[in-house]
This record gives sequence, C-alpha cells and structure tokens, in this order.
Amino acid sequence: MIAAPLVQTGRTVLLDIEGTTTPIDFVFNVLFPYARLHCGRFLTQHASKLDVRADVAALRDENLTDTRKSLNPPQLRSDTSEAELESLVAYIEWLIAHDRKSTPLKSLQGKIWEEGYRSGQLYGQVFEDVPRALNRWQEQKRNVCIFSSGSVLAQRLLFAHTMAGDLTRYVSHHFDTTTGAKTDARSYQIIAKTLQQLPGEIVFVSDVTTELDAAKSAGLQTLLCQRTGNRPQPPSTHRLIRTLDEVFP
Repeated sequence: MIAAPLVQTGRTVLLDIEGTTTPIDFVFNVLFPYARLHCGRFLTQHASKLDVRADVAALRDENLTDTRKSLNPPQLRSDTSEAELESLVAYIEWLIAHDRKSTPLKSLQGKIWEEGYRSGQLYGQVFEDVPRALNRWQEQKRNVCIFSSGSVLAQRLLFAHTMAGDLTRYVSHHFDTTTGAKTDARSYQIIAKTLQQLPGEIVFVSDVTTELDAAKSAGLQTLLCQRTGNRPQPPSTHRLIRTLDEVFP
C-alpha cells in the first residue's frame, strides 16, 4: 500500500531527534558515554541540589520497581556514602545500557550534558538538511515542535549548540517523557491538545515505526525517516523519506 501524500495544510511538523534530526551514533557514541563518564562527579558535586535529589529519589523508586519485576538491576546501597554513590552510578549505567526511557535518568543526563555544552566539550550534531528545513518551514509559517525521550533541557541544549549555530529559535514547543511514551497514542493526543490543533494538522517524523503507529492511531500524519545508520524497521504503510528536504519542499 502506498501512503497518502502529506496534506499541504499541515500546520505543525513534530520531529523526533535520534535518527531524524541527529545521527544515532552521536547519541550512543558521544552523549551516552559522556553521561556515564561524568555522572559520579556530577552527583558528588551537586548532591545537595533539590532537583538532583528529586532525580535520585525517583531513580531509587524505579530501582525498587525493577527489583520487584525480577529484572536484576544493580542493587542500591546506603551503608556508606561511597557505597551509595557507587551503586547509584552502577544503576545509571545499567539503565543507559538498556536504553531505558526513564524520566529521572533523562533529567539527570540533561543536567550532566548541560555542563558539557557550556564547557565546550560537547557540540550538538544535526544532519545538514536540518537547518535548511527549519528555515523553510518558518518561511512557510509552519510550526515546529520536538518530541523526544531526551529531556526538554537536553533537547534545547542540543539545538542551541550545533555547528550550524543556535537553532532553538525555530522550535516553539518541546515534549519529552513527561508527556508520555512515544509509543502511546495518548501522548500525541496530549500534544495536539497542547498545541490547540487537530491531530490531522500535525505531521510526525520519526525513524521508529512503533512511534509512528501510535501517532497515526491518534490521527496525526506520519513520515518514516530512513537515513544511513538508522535501525531497520519492519514493513509499514508510513510514507518514507530520506531527508527533511522532502517534507513540505
């Protein structure tokens, strides 16, 4: 079956990040290792901050849930401060290795990456067609939003520190796991309600068919982004693109 063409009156382009605007290798080979390498030092230096303490408390709750589900996560200790930190870092590394879409993990990662971007150790990577597409959609008076499992902070940092400059001026809304899972149709209903638009006025672009399936069931238009380096996806009826140049050219 051939997917229906995009409705040209689509008002909003909703973008995934990993595999859509940004190479998967950057996330797995740069961002994740950076967070693993610096999480121990970050937790030590910022342990007294309320937002960091909230992340740690939520991670403890998640660890307990994982243990009850017999997922065998690293056990969190509290007998000494050193043991507590070591076990917490081990659990964070375990979550990262399992690519867990954990809200407290993503929140903590965003804070760690913030230090990396501000120090100049990190630069956000986007595909070469992304700045061009963002500018084109702005000229067309289309709205651009991001929906990623990475925290809103992490999203903004990535787009603010690209080699192409600060791209945040093109993005009106950011959505993360606090909105809901990307494979849950209700998340896309919430996004449409937040934007005060009909679902059919929104075009969701992602490299993962299960996310697109959820968006489509919520009434959104969908595009499957197939870039070099993206994971193979099962057959689907989603319209295929290989570059954002194909989206409202």
